[in-house]
Amino acid sequence: MSGTVKDVSRKLALVAADQLGRRTAKHRVLPDLLIIGGQRCGTTTLFKALAQHHGFLGPTMRKGVHYFDLHPEQSIEWYRAHFPTHGAVENARREGEGRVVVGESSPYYLWHPLTAARIAHALPGVRVIALLRDPVERAYSAHAHELARGFETEPFERALELESERLKGAEERLRSGEVRRSLAHQHLAYVKRGEYIDQLQRMERAVGAENMLVLDSADFWSTPERDWPRVTEFLGLSDQKVSLKQHNARSRAPMGDTLREQLNAHYLPFDERLANWWGHVPSWRR
Repeated sequence: MSGTVKDVSRKLALVAADQLGRRTAKHRVLPDLLIIGGQRCGTTTLFKALAQHHGFLGPTMRKGVHYFDLHPEQSIEWYRAHFPTHGAVENARREGEGRVVVGESSPYYLWHPLTAARIAHALPGVRVIALLRDPVERAYSAHAHELARGFETEPFERALELESERLKGAEERLRSGEVRRSLAHQHLAYVKRGEYIDQLQRMERAVGAENMLVLDSADFWSTPERDWPRVTEFLGLSDQKVSLKQHNARSRAPMGDTLREQLNAHYLPFDERLANWWGHVPSWRR
């Protein structure tokens, strides 16, 4: 089957699933886990790893619903319609003989200025997981990702030069409600999205430190036998072994040394604050 036919088939299946979800929303559950980002830090790989666990259920035919960032005008019942039924959760609980966690992965949640408060209001007590990657590599990877998707047309160095102008006023317009979405804020914030500490503290104030797990992506993928149990313990799941094969990697040419040094210098004060808050030095600063 060609890619185009597969894409059409998937879209039709999604439409059908969404229609069924809306008709049966009252029989469905809300999530108790959100993988909130950061973008290009391994969220897809973590979601796919959790999806292998007998105690985890995700949304229907997708990994993320983007309710709290892109669809806040929708009702909570619209959001609920994307998740498994109470019956499916109970069946999974019986088959796995343990706790069942329902979750989604929408990596714009960490960066969007309004999602933390929205999450806390709609899902009190929800658990959130964030993954952090070297912000220099994250920025470069995000640029390659947005270039491939058609949201970016400029080379990396030029995109960085344009970032401040592109983002000018975007957060304020989102906060005020003047706009519901900002393409530049979502897709073209390469440097700013790597300033993790302010985003994490905003989320902490909303959901509570006890409900947050922050993982160092490089450490996690290099020593999964040590860090995977941290995830299952945080979620109250059994320590079931899963495959931790990485997904969504994109090849690209090496970054120039001068630009890398400039970005490293930019991130240093943010990384120092992050280390103080996190309680350990991130892998990219060791």
